[in-house]
Amino acid sequence: MSVPEYSDKNSILREDLRFPYRLLRPANASGECLFVLHGSGVDETTMLPLAMQIAPRSVIVAARGRIPQEDGFRWFERITPTSFEQASIHAETAAYAQFAMEAVREHGLNLQRSTFLGYSNGANVVSSLMLLHPGVVRQAALLRAMPVLDTSPMTDLDGSRVLIVAGAADQTYGPFAPALVTLFSQRGAEVDARIVASGHEFGDADAAIMRQWLAESAPVARRASPSIAQAPKR
Repeated sequence: MSVPEYSDKNSILREDLRFPYRLLRPANASGECLFVLHGSGVDETTMLPLAMQIAPRSVIVAARGRIPQEDGFRWFERITPTSFEQASIHAETAAYAQFAMEAVREHGLNLQRSTFLGYSNGANVVSSLMLLHPGVVRQAALLRAMPVLDTSPMTDLDGSRVLIVAGAADQTYGPFAPALVTLFSQRGAEVDARIVASGHEFGDADAAIMRQWLAESAPVARRASPSIAQAPKR
């Protein structure tokens, strides 16, 4: 796979919108866009190698969460590793919805051709975004995610595609993956659910699944059943 070419401006951390972010626009951009949201305790740069690997011709918008955690950042406040401050989820998710719309207008992006990729805490923002602010996200890839809303609205997600990839050895988030699959399936989303042989970290198996999923331009004829399929061994 060829390495995409970017201008020197891609190293700039921009702070003109609601969240600090980096925008990478390859020289041979296809018109697709990838919004990426990092996990907790790190920053936006940790997702860039994966984003460039799976979508080398997409414009990449990598924002930084606004809640400090250790040497990095997260997207909303947590109470325990698997319970979260609901007011913080609602406030930061609403702010990110506004950020995404501002980024689209500011940089001439196409929301209809955008995919939202989130990992861990970032994936939980994307899932909340779909449920609380319908119409912003049409296509989402969620790595190591779990349901975080105490009350999830019965949002109509018909026409949206969701990829959920869980880690077989992820003892923290893995047990919650079936509930997330059920949640999105019940709301009408087209769900593709996979398990990879790893823990909470993401790796090459996730990248391979996402490349294949992004390449599927036509929707499947039948909605995925609310169960998790084992990813093929490579």
